[in-house]
Amino acid sequence: MNAIPQNGRTIAVVDTTFRDAHQSLWATRMRTAHMLPVTQYMDNIGFERLDIIAAAQFDACVRYLREDPWERVRLLCERFAKTPLSSFLRSKNLVTFDFVPDDIVELWVERLVANGLKEIGTFDGLNDVDNMLLAIDTAHRLGAKAFGAISYCLSPVHTDELYVRTAKQLVERGKIAALWLKDAGGLLTVDRIRTLVPALKKAIGSVPLELHSHCLTGMAPLVYIEGVQAGAECIHTSIAPLANGAAQPSTQSMLQHLRGLGYRLDLDDALIDKVSQHFTRVAKQEGKPVGQVLEYDSFHYEHQIPGGMLSNFRSQLAEARLSHKFQELLEECARVRKELGYPIMITPFAQFVGTQAVLNVLHGERYRHVPDEVKKYALGYYGKLLAPVDPNVLDRIVENGSQHIALHPQPLAPAVPALRKKYPNMDDDERLLRFMFAGGHLIDDMKAAGPTVTDYVFDTPLVTLMRELSNRRITRIRIRGVEA
Repeated sequence: MNAIPQNGRTIAVVDTTFRDAHQSLWATRMRTAHMLPVTQYMDNIGFERLDIIAAAQFDACVRYLREDPWERVRLLCERFAKTPLSSFLRSKNLVTFDFVPDDIVELWVERLVANGLKEIGTFDGLNDVDNMLLAIDTAHRLGAKAFGAISYCLSPVHTDELYVRTAKQLVERGKIAALWLKDAGGLLTVDRIRTLVPALKKAIGSVPLELHSHCLTGMAPLVYIEGVQAGAECIHTSIAPLANGAAQPSTQSMLQHLRGLGYRLDLDDALIDKVSQHFTRVAKQEGKPVGQVLEYDSFHYEHQIPGGMLSNFRSQLAEARLSHKFQELLEECARVRKELGYPIMITPFAQFVGTQAVLNVLHGERYRHVPDEVKKYALGYYGKLLAPVDPNVLDRIVENGSQHIALHPQPLAPAVPALRKKYPNMDDDERLLRFMFAGGHLIDDMKAAGPTVTDYVFDTPLVTLMRELSNRRITRIRIRGVEA
């Protein structure tokens, strides 16, 4: 550790409890009614902003919770007077794994801002700045604060020089208000953050640098401390119990650590405790897991596969009676990733690499079957590749992939005019949802479920007791009165 700073530098905190925390720990199943009871507390804690919704939340709201995600945005924005709320975009994919037309991206940002969000961010799995500028420029045009993210991973091509070059472009071309170092895989180490943060700060000058990592290897809290000491101005945390594990470091522990080192963090600890108590009760009533501090995991750095994908791999192999090939599949993922030019193992590229690896293992012949997305990736449909695809592999991808995919990507035609013509009696919020969720039945099911539930009621002690007893399969209960 470095010496305790003497200047009491103030460190800002972005809260991820309503977005990335439950995405990481609760499979994105936090309901709007879980959030609303603590909005007044959250608004007064003193956070730099609250990150509340992105692609995964839109998908889970529609597909599983039967809640209108736009209504969630409105309900939350109505309740926050002091703290800005934000969303971010997955480049030009938005909710899908494929690129969407530019006018859809612009309309998406317009509707985020129109529904009350004041800050818009974006990231790209290839760190292709051209892919991020559309959302950034649209946010600026609408008067919203825009920030850009650098996606971090490990490979021979993901060097400090690459990240510095990307950061400079985002600052110079995008005029971003803040730069977010996004470590979705929890891969940052203490040694790497010590070189990367000073290099980025030198490149971006007065633009604030924010640190966003996950606790998958147990290293994120240390990475945050070293990153702050190296010059980062802001960290992303979750309020426990929705912290640690696969989520961000806990707000409570980071306050303790950084204040102990002499930094100033102007957050209201008493209100944080109230929010923590609320979600502890929610987790218990809903049977949701709470974040646990994980031990250091060196193997994670070898495969870099997100936790959710690992469980899917085990399930797919078990169904095919090939569970004994699990280690082979992990090794195949690493091989495919190298052959494809080291895409970052985040959505959608993690899914592309994983799917191709599964097909290679299941069919016993590599690249015999090639998903459309893998062929599009290899041909540059998703942006400039950081390293070339292995020539021998590229030949197989082109030969065995769909012949309907042109060898040279063409700009996508505008889609908004046709969308509005197709759904003349709907507003743009619903039109966008129907565009993203093909077929429309999911939107119909969501609307049939009725308005978003806004009240959340905790069970009485008696109901809680009865539920716990029923879980234990007790068939007989005798209640004895007490005489006066």
